[in-house]
Amino acid sequence: MNSSLHIAAALAIAVAAAHSCLGERYVLVPLFQREDLPRLFGGTDFTRRTLRFAWHLTSVAWVGFAGVLVQLSSSTAGAGRPQARLIAGTLAVTGIVALVGSRGRHLSWLVFLAIAGLAWFGS
Repeated sequence: MNSSLHIAAALAIAVAAAHSCLGERYVLVPLFQREDLPRLFGGTDFTRRTLRFAWHLTSVAWVGFAGVLVQLSSSTAGAGRPQARLIAGTLAVTGIVALVGSRGRHLSWLVFLAIAGLAWFGS
């Protein structure tokens, strides 16, 4: 068992849950109350559904990364190294984009970089 990969997976699940729950409450619901949403394919209902599924799809991807990290934690020494490092690199870029894009105000970058570091270390 690789505890670094397990911790990285737990953090990925936590950030996914926070993203979905907090985003639904503080981003999507207020956004959907606006009267000036674009009318795609004849109305705003399609726009709302598209934004909601795209928002939550990101969380699903992070849970998927967590699942892969857990699976890799039980692989033989070095067998999952390329996959864990690919996940680490992806989440490091995610953290950098969050840091730069929010100018450091959205603290998700800390979690993403922690996940990346743990996944790299665990590989």
